Amino acid sequence: MHTTPAPDGFIWGAATAAHQTEGGNVNSSNWYEEHLAGSTAKEVSGDACDSYHRYPEDIALLADAGLTAYRFSLEWARIEPAKGEVSTAQLLHYRAMIDACRDAGVEPVVTLHHFTLPRWQYLEGGWYAPDVVDRFRSFTEAAATILDDVTWVVTINEPNMMVNQAQAKIDTEVGVNWPGPSPHAARVIAAAHHASTDVLRGLGHVKAGWSVANQVYQAAPGSEAQRDEWQYWREDFFLEQARGDDFVGVQSYLRTIIGPDGKGGYGPQPWPAGTELTLTGWEYYPEAVGHALRHTREVTGGVPMMVTENGIATTDDTRRIDYATGALQATAAAIADGCDVRGYLHWSLLDNYEWGSYDPTFGLVAVDRRTFARTPKPSLGWLGRLAKANAFPVAAG
Repeated sequence: MHTTPAPDGFIWGAATAAHQTEGGNVNSSNWYEEHLAGSTAKEVSGDACDSYHRYPEDIALLADAGLTAYRFSLEWARIEPAKGEVSTAQLLHYRAMIDACRDAGVEPVVTLHHFTLPRWQYLEGGWYAPDVVDRFRSFTEAAATILDDVTWVVTINEPNMMVNQAQAKIDTEVGVNWPGPSPHAARVIAAAHHASTDVLRGLGHVKAGWSVANQVYQAAPGSEAQRDEWQYWREDFFLEQARGDDFVGVQSYLRTIIGPDGKGGYGPQPWPAGTELTLTGWEYYPEAVGHALRHTREVTGGVPMMVTENGIATTDDTRRIDYATGALQATAAAIADGCDVRGYLHWSLLDNYEWGSYDPTFGLVAVDRRTFARTPKPSLGWLGRLAKANAFPVAAG
């Protein structure tokens, strides 16, 4: 495999999220929703990958392969099981995860919020609760007590996905393309992010930012204005909020083409017959991350970036390697064009719970659903070799 050097100090790693891997997250909003009568989840999260207990093995697998960073999230529902009640034991658990990373020579990239809320916060209105910004600030203050040697902190994962999933039934503000993303929820989550970054900056050593789901919105011919309108509350507002941050996480999997919907409006276009689709029904489009990096640079004005998620749901690991090859080539091309990219974190380290089902397998490591045995896939070693060489793959020819 031919390669080209990555920037000095480039971070190579993989990512997970607490609810998707830990198991037994019984006090969270998602556990509550999964067990409601009429839940749309195909299956409940249950024991997930049992990473709450098996995280040393997960970190060792990553490190032994040659990767240098592990992104994981702290579970607010564990740290603050009741409003205002902080669990010292749970903080020490996550501190032990940070220590395990350090002992293995792995950079911890810590996410404070990855989709789940404590059940009590959810029942008080979630992101619509009047005190939610103050509550998230307080949670950040609690988390900050274990971050004394952590450099990279993601405050909130994919806020632009949550405004589509928020409790819009009680939101009376009519927004762009309503029903759709809630501008009210977007502004509240942005305020929570800024409150959190204020706390983290006070530590003096943390680089703080949030990660945005980059949809790579493209326009069908003649639909450029409608594309721009469609993407503002779904992506660009959140990139604008990152302009004063230390970095922004770019999370890219696919593209979305906006055009006429056949009903007098506009929306995402269906994939043409014969398009290769992943297990999540997304187009196989590895070059998306290059578009995402360039668009993020354009909107933020050049805030440093890290690819905090990128991957593919497939049972064919050769396609995973092919996809990641294309994505890393696109990343290298964006860097050559002047994009300031500090690292690449693959989604995901483990096959895990994908928000309703274990069917979409994104992992570099397979997990036996009965025994929790971990089996590294060829893609883990492949990515680890690139990390050891600190090099991007080069397109053949």
